[in-house]
Amino acid sequence: MPRTAGELRAAGYRPRSVKSEIHDNLLAALRAGENPWPGIVGFSRTVLPRLERALLAGHDVILLGERGQGKTRVLRTLAGLLDEWTPVVEGAELAEHPLAPITPASRRRADELGDELPVAWVHRSARYTEKLATPDTSVGDLIGDVDPVRVAEGRSLGDPETIHYGLVPRAHRGIVAVNELPDLAERIQVALLNVMEERDIQIRGYTLRLPLDVLLVATANPEDYTNRGRIITPLKDRFGAEVRTHYPLDVAAEVGVVKQEARLVAEVGDPLLSVLARFVRNLRGSTVVDQRSGVSARFAVAAAETVAAAALRRSALTGEHPAVARPVDLDAVPDVLRGKIEFEPGEEGRENEHLVHLLRRAVAETASELFAGLDLRPLVDAVADGHLVATGERVTGAELLAALPELPVLHEVAQRAGVSADEPAPRLASAVELALESLYLARRVAKDVDGSTAVYGP
Repeated sequence: MPRTAGELRAAGYRPRSVKSEIHDNLLAALRAGENPWPGIVGFSRTVLPRLERALLAGHDVILLGERGQGKTRVLRTLAGLLDEWTPVVEGAELAEHPLAPITPASRRRADELGDELPVAWVHRSARYTEKLATPDTSVGDLIGDVDPVRVAEGRSLGDPETIHYGLVPRAHRGIVAVNELPDLAERIQVALLNVMEERDIQIRGYTLRLPLDVLLVATANPEDYTNRGRIITPLKDRFGAEVRTHYPLDVAAEVGVVKQEARLVAEVGDPLLSVLARFVRNLRGSTVVDQRSGVSARFAVAAAETVAAAALRRSALTGEHPAVARPVDLDAVPDVLRGKIEFEPGEEGRENEHLVHLLRRAVAETASELFAGLDLRPLVDAVADGHLVATGERVTGAELLAALPELPVLHEVAQRAGVSADEPAPRLASAVELALESLYLARRVAKDVDGSTAVYGP
C-alpha cells in the first residue's frame, strides 16, 4: 500500500465521498448476486430493498420501528459496504484523505511536505461510529468544544486549533449511527442541523468550515410509543429516507433469527423452536399485552436459551446424554421471562396465566402442523390400555420411551420431527412427548401434574 501522498497519487487513488463509496460497493454487490446484508433475517423483501434505494440515492437514513426489530443490527452491517482499507493522513486528528485534507493543521502539513505527506491505512471497521442518545449527551460530545488546555497554551479562542472535536467530526469519511434519536435533547438535535445540510460545525459562537464527509444514520421508536422525546421537525426533514422495520413476518423467519442469535447450551430441535416462535407471535397478537411497547425478537432468543438451560439442568440431574430439550422444558419459560413483557392495565396477577395459555396454544398449533394427517389413535389406545407415561425433570428420555409399547406410529412421529429411529433416546423422547402433549391439549388423553412430574394417562 502507498505510504506517502505522492505514491498514493501515482497509484491512481482519488478522493471519493463515503456516500459514493457505499453507492459503488452496494451496486457492485447487487450486480454480482452477492448478499450485502449478512446476518439480517426476514427483511429481504421489505426493509432491505427500501434501505438499498436510500443508500443508492445518497440519503441519510432513519430506521423507525419498535424495540427488538434489529434496527441496530442493520446499521452495523452498513460498515461492510465501505472499502476494506482507506488511506488517511498519518497522525492527523481526523480521518482526512491525504489528497484532500480539511483541517488547518493537515492542510499546513500537506503544503510543507507535499508528496512526502505520510499516509496510514484504516480498516472499515474503524469507520463506523455508534452513539446511544441519552438526555445527558452534550453538544461537546457530538460536535466538539473549546479545549481549555490549548487556550492556556496561548492560542486565542478564534483559533480553530483550540477545538477538541466531538464524535461526528471524528467520524469524517465514515458512518455515524445515533441510536434512539428522540431521546436526544432538542437543543442537541439542533446542533446536527448544520452537519447534515451545510456540512460545517459551529462551536462556542464561531463557525469552523469543515467539509465533513459523513453518512448519518439513526434509529427511533414510533413517536406514539416513545413519549420521552421527539425528533424535531427540521432534523427529520434533513433525513432523506425513513425506513420502517418490523418483526419477522412468519414462523420460519422467527426461527431463523433465534437460530442465528441464541447461544444454546443444549440441543433444541426445530419443533420446539417453532413452538417458541409461535408463542412470541401469539404474544404480539394478544389483547392483554401492551402492543405499543412491542414484544422484542430478543424475547424469542431468551426463551430458546432458557429452554436449553432447563434441558441441560435436567440432563445433569438424570445423567442423560446428550442434553436434548423436551416439551417439559417449556414450563420454565413463563416464570423466567414474565418480566420482559408489558401487560395492559388491569391484568395484574394474571400474567403467568396468560403466558401459560399462549404457550399451550403455540404447542397445539405446532403439533397440528407437524402431525397433520398422521393417525395418533394407536398412541391414544396405548395410554388408555394402562401404559402411563411420566415426564419431568427427573425422568430420562429412555424411561419415557420404555413406558410405551413398540408402536409403528412412534417412528412416524419421530420422522415428522426430523428424528431417525436410530438416534439417541433423548431425541426420540422429545418427539414422542410433543405428540403426547398435543393429545392432552386436544383432550384425547389426560395429564396429572404432581410437583415437577407429570403423567399422561387415560
